[in-house]
Amino acid sequence: MKLTFFGAAKAVTGSCHCVECGGKRILVDCGLQQGRDEQDNSRLDFTPGYIDAVVVTHAHIDHSGRLPLLVKQGFDGPIYCTRLTAQLLSIMLQDSAHIQESDAQWENQKGKRAGRPPVEPLYTVEDAELTLKQLVSCEYGQELEILPGIARLRFTDAGHLLGSASAEIWLTEEGQTRKIVFSGDIGNHDQPIIRDPQYIQEADYVLTESTYGDRLHQGRGEYKEELAAIIDRTLGRGGNVVIPSFAVGRTQELLYFIREIKEENLTPNAPNFQVCVDSPLAREATRIFSGDLHGYLDEEALEVVRDGEALFTFPGLTLVESSEESKALNADKTPKVIISASGMCDAGRIRHHLKHNLWRRECTVVFVGFQAEGSLGRRLLEGVKEVKLFGETIAVNADITQCHGLSSHADRNGLLAWINYYNPRPKEVFVVHGDAAVTEIYANTLREQGFSAHAPEYEEVYDLLAGKVLAAGIPQPRKAAPQDAGSPAYRRLEEAGEKLMEAIRHNKGGTNKDLAKFADQIRALVEKWER
Repeated sequence: MKLTFFGAAKAVTGSCHCVECGGKRILVDCGLQQGRDEQDNSRLDFTPGYIDAVVVTHAHIDHSGRLPLLVKQGFDGPIYCTRLTAQLLSIMLQDSAHIQESDAQWENQKGKRAGRPPVEPLYTVEDAELTLKQLVSCEYGQELEILPGIARLRFTDAGHLLGSASAEIWLTEEGQTRKIVFSGDIGNHDQPIIRDPQYIQEADYVLTESTYGDRLHQGRGEYKEELAAIIDRTLGRGGNVVIPSFAVGRTQELLYFIREIKEENLTPNAPNFQVCVDSPLAREATRIFSGDLHGYLDEEALEVVRDGEALFTFPGLTLVESSEESKALNADKTPKVIISASGMCDAGRIRHHLKHNLWRRECTVVFVGFQAEGSLGRRLLEGVKEVKLFGETIAVNADITQCHGLSSHADRNGLLAWINYYNPRPKEVFVVHGDAAVTEIYANTLREQGFSAHAPEYEEVYDLLAGKVLAAGIPQPRKAAPQDAGSPAYRRLEEAGEKLMEAIRHNKGGTNKDLAKFADQIRALVEKWER
């Protein structure tokens, strides 16, 4: 009976863990690696055809984004999740597949000129559609025998996203049973819409996330007042408030708060301000959030529904449909709030809005979610003075700020409340899903409180019957943070490419093929760096 860590080991993204029992294998989550965590997402460290079942804690792409790749490479078994997770996966995996296809097309357009062989998308829309056919959904508290005589599963509300869950799994081998709990992402208390995380009392082993295991969040009331003040101040001076937001979960929470801000008249300088949600995925997700949420809403949201009010509808709200409408948002000079994906600014329409607003001193960019190391969002928060977007250097003159109160992840106190509910304490707590330094900090916090806890390395193997590490694993390599357009290294590379191209253009004897090929390679590298 073994547990192996194939992702989110001293890293935030790419959650993926495997338990082996009775000759069978269960994969818990299969997420995309993002930001500095990202390596080769096409490389799976196991053979998909040997996986017997998959359990998905929730729909966020860092927990689910490689499921279509798993299916593409041979997995044909059941994928267990909650009912709302299945609904969200139906839009999120297809959206992710579209991104994979368009990224491959972009690479091939640039690579053709440089003589590089064509690349394939990580997976296609067809792969995503096949994946959706393998989903097996259930409700919270429902117990399922997912491997007869070997494994039982139950989902408990993790309070992080609609349908998010902690997975309780009972494993039986050679007459011995062990219970292991995978926390998934543990939610923040007093969030709008969804319920607070539900506690679990017993487990032999626990895997816990640690995203904010080294800090505390501000309160919900403080957050709403801060957001209202930012909107009032920015729109009052004629600027736009640009909010990079995760399309599923975070955008809907923002709309819930903004509805309250408008109802409570908290923006005297801009009482009738416009709010534009510019994300096709967010639009589809909002429709799911407005559907049958029996068993998923908190009491406050249920009260709003009972009173006949819409959770996310208010005067001045526009759900942007087409790319033409998206472009028109920046052509229209009326100050407004623009909410767009992706939340870390590494893809999607948000990059266009940043291009048009970052250089404007009257504007504000507000981050409302975690920013992975290496992402454009993290670099903006760390104070870069200029960035490269769509081949153009953009000065960062806008106010850059972050609101932690809306985080859908528990802070240190929330994580400690969740783990301290176990009685008796687990034999071992595995600290995952956090930056490398944070996982160590939180693991040490747990040890100070009397837990046996450690932060596993990538590919660590743990014997659940013997209670010991079988293979220590290796540090997972991190992708270097992208260089900014203003950095000396970047400029040297750009200048070298320009000088080489100029030399070729003035070559009286004709174009040197080797030099031309080298120039194309430099140009392709610059373009990749820009992305």
